[in-house]
Amino acid sequence: MEDQGSKKVTRLEDLARMAGVSVSTASRALNDSPAVNMRTKQAIWKLAREHDYPFRRSMPAGPIGAKATISIVVPKPQGREARLSDPFFFELLSGLGDAARERGCDVHISHVTPSNYEDLHLALTTHRAEGVVFFGQANLHAAFNKLAESDGRFVVWGGSLPEQRYCSIGSDNHLGGWRATTHLARLGRRKIAFMGQTDAPEMGQRYRGYCDALEESGLTLDPDLTAQSFFAVESAESWIDSMLEQGLEFDAIFAATDLIALGAKRALQRAGRRIPEDVAIVGYDNISFARYSSPSLSTIDQDMAKAGRLMVSKLLDRQGRGAPASEYLATDLIVRESCGG
Repeated sequence: MEDQGSKKVTRLEDLARMAGVSVSTASRALNDSPAVNMRTKQAIWKLAREHDYPFRRSMPAGPIGAKATISIVVPKPQGREARLSDPFFFELLSGLGDAARERGCDVHISHVTPSNYEDLHLALTTHRAEGVVFFGQANLHAAFNKLAESDGRFVVWGGSLPEQRYCSIGSDNHLGGWRATTHLARLGRRKIAFMGQTDAPEMGQRYRGYCDALEESGLTLDPDLTAQSFFAVESAESWIDSMLEQGLEFDAIFAATDLIALGAKRALQRAGRRIPEDVAIVGYDNISFARYSSPSLSTIDQDMAKAGRLMVSKLLDRQGRGAPASEYLATDLIVRESCGG
């Protein structure tokens, strides 16, 4: 290693020696050559990061010469396929992309969909990006905790979970669920249904907020009015059709996502139910479609621009080897036409 003032500079030859490979192999690995096996690449990239070797200078600069790269990975959700076509993902990606552009940073969307620790580890170590943003926790809380023990170069979009050791950015889901349900109760609604997956991490927190709001409002929790709806519009429509066929009475819905709320709204309108006169609806996420639907959808807002800035800064400005600190967004209720007040 060479001295530049008081700072030692790692050379390509140093990396090759530490990795036990030739200089030409080390160079090929840094340039992601297919002639070098993945295990060797991972070892050399890890050494380059640990010894502050400016290996991005050894890589093709690309058409715009980005200062850094962030990789986006979407873990496989419980019981369904991971799809970037979800409008909420578009909003989250937009916030992240704008923040990355402000920092002169490229964004790379991975094709992998991790479903266990080994998948997460591979997603984090088989690239040369500065870090990874995982869109969603799925059922991988324990796996993320284990991953954080060895590498803190990742951030998870998601809520705060018990004994969490990794960095996550998300909203206070419990408070958001409580605010939505409390608002409906204050409007005089007495049979408030919940639509969403109660066993999914973030939806489960929103459901607990819903339950607490019912209790505080003096309303009874009716299990028949809890619909285990997936994110898809069609799933929400199917549940509404089923509830109406069973003759279940409800005068309001708190939907765990706007997409679920929009599906429920469409099914109710098709059945001749008036919104909000017969059924008031509040969603969660404040996607663009919410304000443009008719009637416009009341919802819990998540500031995606701020979320993007936080995720990018957590990766680019991190200090040391540990996980950055988690932060959470405000959960503001946006009142529009679908709840009537």
